[in-house]
Amino acid sequence: MEKYIPQEIEKKWQHKWLEDKTDRCPDDNGKPPYYVLEMFPYPSGNLHMGHVRNYTIGDVIARYRRMNGYNVLHPMGYDAFGMPAENAAIKHGTPPADWTFSNIENMTRQQKALGLSYDWDREVATCHEKYYKWTQWIFELLYKRGLAYRKEAKVNWCEKCNTVLANEQVIDGLCWRCDSPVVKKDLKQWFFKITDYADRLLDDLKLLPGWPERVKTMQKNWIGRSEGAEFSFEIPEIGKSIPMFSTRVDTVFGVTYIVLAPEHPYVEELIKGRDNEEELRAFITRMKNMNDIERTSNDAEKEGMFTGAYAVNPLNNEQVPIWIANYVLVDYGTGAVMGVPGHDQRDWEFAKKFNLPIRLVVQNKDMSLDLNTMEGAYHDPGVLVNSGEFNGLTDEEGRKAITKWLVDHNLGKGTVNFKLRDWLISRQRYWGAPIPIIYCPKCGEQLVPEDQLPVKLPTDVQFTAGAVSPLATSEEFVHCTCPKCGGPATRETDTMDTFVCSSWYFLRYTDARNDEQAWDPKKANHWMNVDQYIGGIEHAILHLMYSRFFMKVFHDAGLVDNVEPFERLLTQGMVLMDGSKMSKSKGNVVSPEEILAKYGADTGRLFILFAAPPERDLEWSDQGVEGSYRFLNRVWRIVHQYIDLAKNGERDRDLTEAEKALRLQEHKTIAKVTEDVKGVDGDYALNTAVSSIMELVNAMYAYVGANTSIRSDVALEVNTNLLKLLAPFTPHITEELWQIAGFEGSVHEQDWPEVDAGALVVDEIELPVQINGKVRERITVPVEIGQDELREKVLSMPRVKDFTDGKTIVKFIVVPKKIINIVVK
Repeated sequence: MEKYIPQEIEKKWQHKWLEDKTDRCPDDNGKPPYYVLEMFPYPSGNLHMGHVRNYTIGDVIARYRRMNGYNVLHPMGYDAFGMPAENAAIKHGTPPADWTFSNIENMTRQQKALGLSYDWDREVATCHEKYYKWTQWIFELLYKRGLAYRKEAKVNWCEKCNTVLANEQVIDGLCWRCDSPVVKKDLKQWFFKITDYADRLLDDLKLLPGWPERVKTMQKNWIGRSEGAEFSFEIPEIGKSIPMFSTRVDTVFGVTYIVLAPEHPYVEELIKGRDNEEELRAFITRMKNMNDIERTSNDAEKEGMFTGAYAVNPLNNEQVPIWIANYVLVDYGTGAVMGVPGHDQRDWEFAKKFNLPIRLVVQNKDMSLDLNTMEGAYHDPGVLVNSGEFNGLTDEEGRKAITKWLVDHNLGKGTVNFKLRDWLISRQRYWGAPIPIIYCPKCGEQLVPEDQLPVKLPTDVQFTAGAVSPLATSEEFVHCTCPKCGGPATRETDTMDTFVCSSWYFLRYTDARNDEQAWDPKKANHWMNVDQYIGGIEHAILHLMYSRFFMKVFHDAGLVDNVEPFERLLTQGMVLMDGSKMSKSKGNVVSPEEILAKYGADTGRLFILFAAPPERDLEWSDQGVEGSYRFLNRVWRIVHQYIDLAKNGERDRDLTEAEKALRLQEHKTIAKVTEDVKGVDGDYALNTAVSSIMELVNAMYAYVGANTSIRSDVALEVNTNLLKLLAPFTPHITEELWQIAGFEGSVHEQDWPEVDAGALVVDEIELPVQINGKVRERITVPVEIGQDELREKVLSMPRVKDFTDGKTIVKFIVVPKKIINIVVK
């Protein structure tokens, strides 16, 4: 028997699979299509263990589906635009393209070394001209459909990255990429009108039963749909009215002040000429420089100043003071909120701090609330009080009645508001897809004609331009001709957010080499939507929301049939070391290269699948890796033994009880692994699937340890099925052993094993006998034994008699096929 040397085996088979294009996926081979996709990586240069886990999970699913008769699309590519390449250009003088494609080459080599069954003929890189041509075409599609526009707006600005960030890219007030503080800045920027799809993005979450509830909840909260009423408070002093949106119009009689965002357009008129105008302006400037997260955090201190002006409540004509405060945002709702401290905790804290009146207008059911004893706002259901003609109504009835009153008096209307804001896609960086817009002094804003796409990235740029896009330093790029009048014009120098590139790549894979279209709708409709998508929870709002938006736009444009891109979503956990996420800064990184060199890819794959359920965090363990390696050595040895047993085994006799027991374990394993890898509703249990296979291997060893002979067909069957079951998890060792065993073809092209129901039929069963909570004996009895006969047999057993003689049997409980419980006293 040859020794198991994974490095030799794995290189041999990887070379053959690539040379033979074993994993190439035809567009349609008559088999049902199945699309497995892992989120593609940024080409940073090296894979990390998080990548390995993501891709290995996907590879098991893809290989399993192929063995179950599906034509599986399982592609890979690179999300290749982004800041790190530009930083490398600044730091090392390396062109971003050179740095990126060098990293892609290395990461592709690493992925191939893992034995991942990708169709490399469909590989894409978002920085390739043949890809970003279609990213630009998609921009133009959105522009033509009224979904892309440019405006001056306050944007999130990262000083370190020298670029703007979408709201979704600001995490706790910090840049999602570099963790630097984010400030506000006024810039003309390009936006996509994702808000036009807010209702559909929310409502269509019900179409995604295969998504984790956690992800759907995160999207639902980010979209933030709220029903309420819109009405206005008049400001007599300036002859204007403040539009107001509230979900709690039932509390409008409890308004004791109004708050405007510091950026509200009325603020200038309201503070001009005041005695404390200078102080007010200083406060406003300070608030403007705080980011939205800081300002609206529940933990943030409430800050505000009185403008000196008053507004009139339309329900009771009461004058209330107008304040400006940090916790109101100009781009949420109308940029103004009514202060109801009796029924909103944030308003309560603000009123307490600035000594503003608090009024109770919703009482609890037993009418026991008293402002003198309340320690916070009351926001539970109740009955309206101090609310004029609406007294006595429930809060829900009050909302309807007061909204109707506003409508009847032409003072307001029922409306819906969303927290979601339009997607800011402009980036003041070089390494991204150029926005295909030309500015003409005569004709204005013009799209680059489609036959002139792509607008290519120039190479004569400077990477020291600071806050200005490096594209602006290329004279050849900036100056162009107007496509409408033929006169001199200039190009847009912003590039697109990299999330634009990654919001449609799953469609490009369906037709990756098409030079005439972004994709052929027929091919896209054949493959889409993605049956199983795999990636981190950190993309719940960014990538996943944007991809859903794009898919709906494409559907409306007649380019795809589906309205959702991903049928099922698996969000895998992180790989941890000593309880912390692996990172270079913490010095706790384990390189995939180290594992491959020492133990081989199959060991690394097996450990990462066995150590934890896919959706849970995985604690790295060197001992666990060694244990996986030892297991594969056991597989190597036992398969060789059973190859000999199959050749030399007995024939033409009845199965022994030991052989029946072995086949029972074999087919129980087939059933369990099939259930675990099938992943109903995305619920995969790959760790317990591996555990079941380990139990089968133990049973195979136990058989040869206790028996001197075996029927050849039993040995052949168990060997065959073991290799098939293990093949998706450890593709190299199983392919090698399949060949050694003399089986035809590739193990990965075999049919998935089926359960033999007859093998699961058990004539006898062993039951533990528990007396007063402790197992004292075991009994083997026919499966179909009656209760009375079972009781008689158990109580006649000598060991049981030792614990029951002279005592009263209080209970005799049989849990069918599991345990017997006897209670005595």
